[in-house]
Amino acid sequence: MADTDDVVKRILTTYDTITVVGASASPAKAAHRVPALMQRHGWRIIPVNPRGGQILGEQAYRTLAEIPEQVGLVDVFRPAERAPEVARQAVAAGATALWLQLGIASAQAREIAEAAGLAYVENRCLAIELRRLGLDAPGLRA
Repeated sequence: MADTDDVVKRILTTYDTITVVGASASPAKAAHRVPALMQRHGWRIIPVNPRGGQILGEQAYRTLAEIPEQVGLVDVFRPAERAPEVARQAVAAGATALWLQLGIASAQAREIAEAAGLAYVENRCLAIELRRLGLDAPGLRA
């Protein structure tokens, strides 16, 4: 666990933008509430949702490949069986960290991410870790 805690802290203190695969426009869903909380704490959110449109006031992209800028941290709100494909897409998009939300774990996604040198966290919630560690986005710290 200590190793995972180190990775969690490194991710939350390094990345100021979070690309959220499976972001939802529905306030009832964790895939909306968690990115909204991260946004309130200063992180920029790039939503990825097959419907596109706007989520949390940001342009939503249909796929990771459509994002017109460098992707760093990819946060995943998709079922575990979809995680390996998201991991492959994250690697192809040049991501440097992959985070699978609470309840999502995938040995195959871990293998893909770690083989490509990505920092990797699974079965953890960004919002819970944020509160546990008492952090804000890197740009907001003095």
